[in-house]
Formats: sequence, structure tokens, C-alpha cells
Amino acid sequence: MHPDRDTIYDAIRQYVQENFLDDSDVTELAPDTPLLEWGVLTSMNTSLLLAFIRTELDVVVPPTHITGRHFASLDAVTDLVYGLAPQSA
Repeated sequence: MHPDRDTIYDAIRQYVQENFLDDSDVTELAPDTPLLEWGVLTSMNTSLLLAFIRTELDVVVPPTHITGRHFASLDAVTDLVYGLAPQSA
């Protein structure tokens, strides 16, 4: 079953908040928080997030989609994952 956008957003927000905010000055995440600009998503954190997306949301992000534009904010990551998620019949 294809998860809806809100479910995907909540899962990604929770993962980022629990795993990447300890070393960051960012305390609160908004849909448009600039994750790359503010250093929340480093190259290592992006790799961990991609693994989470693959294992927990069952979505594989192709290397061509791993760009700053797609990982700029929670909204951008959510839209990427939602667009790549298998559509239900």
C-alpha cells in the first residue's frame, strides 16, 4: 500500500529530528527548514537518511535524484520519496 504524503513526511521528520539534531544548532524542524544550508544534512547524514528511506519506507532513491534540490528541506525530501514510492493500483 502506498503511504500518503503526510505519513512519509512524519516518518522523515521524526527520523531527522531524532538522529541529526543533537549536533546541530537547529532545535525545531519546519517543512521548509533549509536542511543543507543549516548543516542538518551532511553527506554522512544524507547517506543514513537514504538508508532509512530504503528500509523503512521501501523506496530506493536513484543516484541521479541525490541532489541538493531534493534534500534542501523536509518538504523536498518528502516530495521526492512520495514521487518515487510505488503507486497502489
